[in-house]
Amino acid sequence: MDMEQETGVKSLRNKEKSKQKFLDAVEKILHTKGFSGLKVNDIAHTAGLDKKLIYNYFGGKDGLIDEYIRSQDFWSNIKDNSAETLVNDGGKTFCKTMLLSQFDYIFKNKNTQKILLWGLIENRKSLKKLANDREENGARLFEGLTDPYFKENAKRYRAIIALLISGIYYLDIYATTNDATFCGLDLKSAAGRTEIENAISFLIDKSYE
Repeated sequence: MDMEQETGVKSLRNKEKSKQKFLDAVEKILHTKGFSGLKVNDIAHTAGLDKKLIYNYFGGKDGLIDEYIRSQDFWSNIKDNSAETLVNDGGKTFCKTMLLSQFDYIFKNKNTQKILLWGLIENRKSLKKLANDREENGARLFEGLTDPYFKENAKRYRAIIALLISGIYYLDIYATTNDATFCGLDLKSAAGRTEIENAISFLIDKSYE
């Protein structure tokens, strides 16, 4: 590698590090101040970088926030090839694994919870696009895995998954914002969460019987 190539590689690495610092700054501000605190100057100050780089790397504050939102979304970060080895069981193992992972991921990621709530209360293009991207990813998984297995009952299975995903969203948000139990289950305890996980597995298994 000659000097020019080394300089190019170093520049690319510095850019990626700087981009990550901005994304980390967005996360820190969301955690401490909420969405109202996401101002260009504050983001740059928190990142310790020149605010001009926000425009150079992301096209502006909205582009930066959009990229952060995508990076935090569970379903947007599932690769299509994750399911390639699970076609033989009609997608049962894959669906069960993804839902259980989602239940754990959202519970631990409070900023993801904030983004989910944000999508319900604000008319933002990036949030609409995120929802559309989720639908497209989901459609590919349904069409490639579960629809061929369930055939005429494919839409019913989709409805079951819709209830499970939305239930996971609600229960995880409820667990981190309330001290009360839900249906007598302590969703913050290992025992309570295990009951929900067992219920998810049970419902998926029953759907395939």
